[in-house]
Amino acid sequence: MDIRTTKLELLKTILETENTDFIQKVADFVKKEKVDFWDELSLSEQSEIKQGIEELDKGKRVSYESFLKKIS
Repeated sequence: MDIRTTKLELLKTILETENTDFIQKVADFVKKEKVDFWDELSLSEQSEIKQGIEELDKGKRVSYESFLKKIS
């Protein structure tokens, strides 16, 4: 059975069941399996984002126009 057929069978099973415990278990499993983009970032990327957020929280901002001037 190919992956597309498997997906369709799973979907059919989910749609046809009235078992709320089963549906909740499937939903919990899917949630747990989702990859959070944050975990895929390197530590240095995470650090830079945190630093940027801290600077914004302290009011350190640059206008979009000013940013464009810097990079062009």
